[in-house]
Amino acid sequence: MKKTGWRTYQRPDDKSGGHGVGWSPIIPYTFKVPDGWEEVPVSIADLGGTEIDLRFASSQEGRLFVVVAPVLRFADIEGNARIELIGPPETVIDAFGPEVIGENVEGKVLSMEVAEHSGRTYYQYELEPPHVLITATAAGNRLYLFNVTASGLQWKRHYKDLKQIADSFRVI
Repeated sequence: MKKTGWRTYQRPDDKSGGHGVGWSPIIPYTFKVPDGWEEVPVSIADLGGTEIDLRFASSQEGRLFVVVAPVLRFADIEGNARIELIGPPETVIDAFGPEVIGENVEGKVLSMEVAEHSGRTYYQYELEPPHVLITATAAGNRLYLFNVTASGLQWKRHYKDLKQIADSFRVI
């Protein structure tokens, strides 16, 4: 049964972005957001720059963005990458966390979980400060980082929804 007030976003197959020479198309992903969250244009001037594939935001609840980065930046893996091949959760957050929050993640990781959905492994992290939930996985030759962030007040008021958004991320 579909929860009222939530919708599922799926990356369109024909959406451009992140296609350098030798890149395979980005494998579509999905996530759920409450009504009121809207897609926001991505600027290459943003933190994360050209690797940010998508942004969504709600003035009341928070923001999210999806980073799609080449796996080869993190590990020497050819072909269909799996997050486990890049490293254990601790290694992965140490490698990409600074790109997401703009600083070293040491002492900021409150929790780490490993989940599996449809045979794909996802690493899930909660960091503070700043308040951010990160869901990471790998597919094709790319690392997918799904990031949900909020101000202190938004975090306090909407944590349950923010966590549900972060937990809903899937690469198809």
